Amino acid sequence: MTIEQILQIEIQESQRALDGAIEDIIYRRDHPKRIELTNGVLEQMKNPDISICDMMESKMNETILKINQTHDIFEADKLHSELGILDWIFFRVCGNEIKKFERL
Repeated sequence: MTIEQILQIEIQESQRALDGAIEDIIYRRDHPKRIELTNGVLEQMKNPDISICDMMESKMNETILKINQTHDIFEADKLHSELGILDWIFFRVCGNEIKKFERL
């Protein structure tokens, strides 16, 4: 299964969970953000001139900076959830590059 297929399945599962009954969803607010971020990465992957792993790492660093600069626990919680989503996507998309680096 390709990375693109894995990400598409993640979008479909998040959409299904979002459309489901409210009591079935623990982190309902995360699903729209997961769909948005995953779609964004899929779009960026279509452009061969973009280093997707570098772009994602930069986005994760920006989010960490925002978390460290906020004094609002609710905003920090949202950003932390976003960082977790980005981390999951990063691992899926860039996992092979990470493994290559670890072997060196």
